[in-house]
Amino acid sequence: MNTTNKNWFLKGLRDGIPISLGYLAVSFTLGIAAKNAGFTPFQAMLTSLTNNASAGQFAGFTLVAAGAGYLELAVMELVANARYLLMSCAMSQKLAPSTPLLHRLLISFDVTDEIFGVSISVPGKLNPFYTYGLIAIAAPGWSLGTYLGVLMGNMLPAGIVRALSVGLYGMFLAVIIPPARKSRVLSAVILISMASSFAFTKLPVISGLSTGTRTILLTVLIAAGAAVLFPVKEEA
Repeated sequence: MNTTNKNWFLKGLRDGIPISLGYLAVSFTLGIAAKNAGFTPFQAMLTSLTNNASAGQFAGFTLVAAGAGYLELAVMELVANARYLLMSCAMSQKLAPSTPLLHRLLISFDVTDEIFGVSISVPGKLNPFYTYGLIAIAAPGWSLGTYLGVLMGNMLPAGIVRALSVGLYGMFLAVIIPPARKSRVLSAVILISMASSFAFTKLPVISGLSTGTRTILLTVLIAAGAAVLFPVKEEA
């Protein structure tokens, strides 16, 4: 690893500490769901290491607890995690064209909402080692939280468990507020996204769609509209 890549990796580690702490708190509730589905602490931790996706894992544990088959479980995971397809496409555009395929594949392993949000906000082209640093600190936090949730989650009062789950929303705000303060267009897009997301949960037909499908629809529609109305100039 050369000096530049090392510096980017260390910066990713530093920037990923809040993400890791948020994951550690939020995945407690995931551990409780895993325990109710019959998972051991090690099995739950291994699941979080290989499938770092909160909604997808919750859905998976619920289906396992209900005795669903492999095909049903696979389809549910595909639908619940479909939004990561769009995030991966955006991340690929953030990387330099010369980035080797191996780096693209390694990054694609853990494109979570938070890692995506922080990586995409880096000025200029994204160095893969920055995202590696984020993953190196965030993924263990998610897995450890799941492990501890299975061990001791049911011993905690329900109010504390709910409070831990709110921590992730605070992390989201920390990701979107700084760039939104610098751009009125971005602020408007964020507000429109929040209002549309709420509306999609109430509309008769659309509310029946899965969370992942609603997210994809909103992302495509709002991002396309913003790209047409307020195009961003290519960096030299």
